Amino acid sequence: MEIITNQRFKKALKYFRALIFVTLILLILMSITLISLFTYATVKGAPPLTVPQSTIYYANDDVIIGESHSKEKRYWISLDHISPSLIAATIAIEDQSFFSHPGFDFKRIAGAAIADIKALAKVQGASTITQQYARNLFLEHDKTWKRKFHEALYTIRLEMNYSKNDILEGYLNTIYYGHGTYGIEAAAQYYFGKSAKDLMLSEASMLAGIPKGPSHYSPLINEEKAKDRQWTILNAMVNNNYITENEASKAYNQQVQYVEQQKVKHEEVGLYFQDIVKNELVNKLNIDERIIEMGGLHVYTTLDIELQKLAEESISNTINPSSDIQVSFVALDQYTGEVKALVGGRDYDESPFNRAVQAERQPGSTFKPFLYYAALEKGFTASTKLRSEQTTFIFDEGRATYTPHNYNNYYADDTITLAQAMALSDNVYAVKTNLYLGTNILVETAKKLGITSKLDNVPSLALGTSPVRMIDMVQAYATIANNGKQIHPTYITKVIDHHGNIIFEKAPSSEQVLDPDLAFVTTQLMKGMFDEKLNDYTNVTGSIIQNDLTKLYAGKSGTTKTDSWMIGYSPQIVTGIWTGYDRDYTIDKVDERAYSKRIWANFMEQSLIKEPVLTFRNSTGNLKKVYINPDNGKLATKDCPITLQMYYVKGTEPEEYCDEHSDKPPLDKKQTPIEDKGWFKRFIDWFN
Repeated sequence: MEIITNQRFKKALKYFRALIFVTLILLILMSITLISLFTYATVKGAPPLTVPQSTIYYANDDVIIGESHSKEKRYWISLDHISPSLIAATIAIEDQSFFSHPGFDFKRIAGAAIADIKALAKVQGASTITQQYARNLFLEHDKTWKRKFHEALYTIRLEMNYSKNDILEGYLNTIYYGHGTYGIEAAAQYYFGKSAKDLMLSEASMLAGIPKGPSHYSPLINEEKAKDRQWTILNAMVNNNYITENEASKAYNQQVQYVEQQKVKHEEVGLYFQDIVKNELVNKLNIDERIIEMGGLHVYTTLDIELQKLAEESISNTINPSSDIQVSFVALDQYTGEVKALVGGRDYDESPFNRAVQAERQPGSTFKPFLYYAALEKGFTASTKLRSEQTTFIFDEGRATYTPHNYNNYYADDTITLAQAMALSDNVYAVKTNLYLGTNILVETAKKLGITSKLDNVPSLALGTSPVRMIDMVQAYATIANNGKQIHPTYITKVIDHHGNIIFEKAPSSEQVLDPDLAFVTTQLMKGMFDEKLNDYTNVTGSIIQNDLTKLYAGKSGTTKTDSWMIGYSPQIVTGIWTGYDRDYTIDKVDERAYSKRIWANFMEQSLIKEPVLTFRNSTGNLKKVYINPDNGKLATKDCPITLQMYYVKGTEPEEYCDEHSDKPPLDKKQTPIEDKGWFKRFIDWFN
């Protein structure tokens, strides 16, 4: 027994010596590491307390259209000019051990690690104020070991070279509080119109919660989330003995008054467009807001400065300055999706709400091209005739009725062709077509074209009764203009970081979502709104601007009681305009109803003034061009007073000749009533 005991003792002693040896080795290594880090920090010296760099935005010709600093608000104040309540609130919520730890809160790190392990996800942060300040100075928020290592070095350098008060002062003067405000003085002025030293507890506790996520906790964006965050901060202040529970409750229930922001005119181009670019950087490219504001990015956009200015001039020259009517405008390249010009309202400073991408409004008859494309898929042609007369439709298995009305209650009281229905914007024809196809077909077609808004599956959808976004409508028209090949609106072509590295570059992409032949036929039908040959019981809808147009266009207008739309395109560009009142006031004046068409016509003509007259093209070879009588859709003869050139998918063209204007027997199918002789033969005929 004694021998066994001695052996165990010797074995234990051996393990104990090994443990001491390993511990000493680890301590030596840790000491060497710490000495190296502190030596490095000493050699590098004190880092600068702030290193902001402006993010620059470029148009498509590399001309600067904006810089992030132009709207930043920055002030540096000493710590003794900051409200004690704000300092206490910040420490309580961000770093309760700030004045006692060496830059790293190891207890908090361990607690966060345990919480993350339990949740199997990143649920708790452990960064100290010094670490956050170091991260902001380093301007890199990517989650890599390299960034964490640099952050640690900056943290050590800050702690070695500055006092706690210096670090806290720098942090409070550089942290981002949203809306372009950096530092607590700028934030206090922006939100409350007062100096940081005068902040009350209710105001200080509100501001202290914003840096965690300015786009989420700004009370000007989401007051409910901001109040929840404020309550968390007040409780933290109570737990750390900065305030009493009674003071916390009083501060939480106190009504906070925010100041109206002073409107400053900026010499920048396309402010609504720039807002979209910044939103894309955050939500699609996942770039941190602070990096966008101060990270020295170079953002290259699709904006065409000349077209943007032309759009703004067309709007200001058309709309009466005293009118409260609003506007949205989008122009893009149908082949690339690049947005060339965008206007979200008449005055950005008065209302930054972007009606081009945020507002949903009833599109009226601009929805009809989607319906008639779907009809072409189901066998309709430009010659398909339906009766236009006041009609009450019974649907939903007899449980509901609907009576659409044409503009001014004009009806043909006769049959009209699809070509006429599009050009005259006949509502009865549209509803009949929608019910014939099945209302779900129009919903499916609109969704396929890129409409993201909720669409009601009802007969009146053919008349554009479901609100939609302008940007979606222009994208849908661009798909038709591009012979069914869908692109997506693009605002950014390239982003370069402050080191010169390309962190994003647009890759071209498209998808064929429509039949190219039927998309081309739809374009031909949409040319009809400018063609007086299609006048019938009323004039074509583009008649008021037809004399102002010198190029070839396809388009559709739409009017409801509260909305006026015009969307159309040339072979080079697609443009959409909406005008109306924000509060759904009715558009009663005749000239106001024409605003959208006149803005569209002026912009299109001016934007293409140096461009040649181009025609719409289809390259499949599966279409046949014929001349028809637009009144009856039959093949035209030389006796027809009006003839219209129209395209049909081969095999669907009309075979019957018009016999309404001649005493002679109807033409034989083998005869050609009107042939396209070519320019040389036409010249000889004219000469003779």
